[in-house]
Amino acid sequence: MISAKRQPLGRGLAALFGETEGRAADAGAAIREVAIELIRPGTFQPRRRFDEDELEALAQSVREKGVLQPLLVRPVDEADAAFELIAGERRWRAAQRAGLHQVPILVRALSDVEALEIALIENLQREDLTALEEAEAYRRLIDQFGRTQANLADAVGKSRSHVANTLRLLSLPEAVRRRLEEGAISAGHARALLAAEDPAALAAEIIRRGLNVRVTEQLVKRRSTPRRENTRQARDADTAALERDLTEVLGLRVTIAGKGRGGALTLHYASLDQLDRLLVLLRAG
Repeated sequence: MISAKRQPLGRGLAALFGETEGRAADAGAAIREVAIELIRPGTFQPRRRFDEDELEALAQSVREKGVLQPLLVRPVDEADAAFELIAGERRWRAAQRAGLHQVPILVRALSDVEALEIALIENLQREDLTALEEAEAYRRLIDQFGRTQANLADAVGKSRSHVANTLRLLSLPEAVRRRLEEGAISAGHARALLAAEDPAALAAEIIRRGLNVRVTEQLVKRRSTPRRENTRQARDADTAALERDLTEVLGLRVTIAGKGRGGALTLHYASLDQLDRLLVLLRAG
């Protein structure tokens, strides 16, 4: 469980390394060379795809100049001196392709949450993650490690609205998320589709017609039903605030429809996994 007094991890990888430097001394903080086979893939790597052309170009650079920046690792098995990779998986993969037998490493004694945050920040700084990979990493930090959107935004150096809007992409239908992952639509398109009545159908139309993000936003607005627009205008600020707060706490989009002194609360979900997470959250409470 994360302590409430824990300081934000800062807005860069260097700040993260500095925060853990004191605890890492006994694990061997100095840069040193180790056999490449002693390094295992990272459990908390948020990135799922690696561009083959970029990887081959990096491997060629490694063949010529070696690995110039050490890999960040943490010890996982004292018996065989093995290490888990935290940051630098592209360099590690390129070194394997280049046939290197040893690579430089920097060892840090990191907790699971620190390992995930560092892996996430490294990829965000290099803009290596897709929007969905970023969203899934945020969700993992919230679900597994108790992060809130506010302190998560501070930890990774993003605005709270950016984190919230990125997380909302996970509520899109599977067909739309697949198009986003494939690069057929952009993250801007996907955010616009969050307000569409039929996101999957509109995503197919966007691809077919080659629509840009601005045109997509206008199209979504034009096709919104008058009833929905009037309902939204009629909602008072307190109800809207409650919807936002419940959405953040539950991790699902929440809508409230008032009727007299009562009303209805609706949870919108895109997959059974989201319902499973909600069940875990309710049981924990």
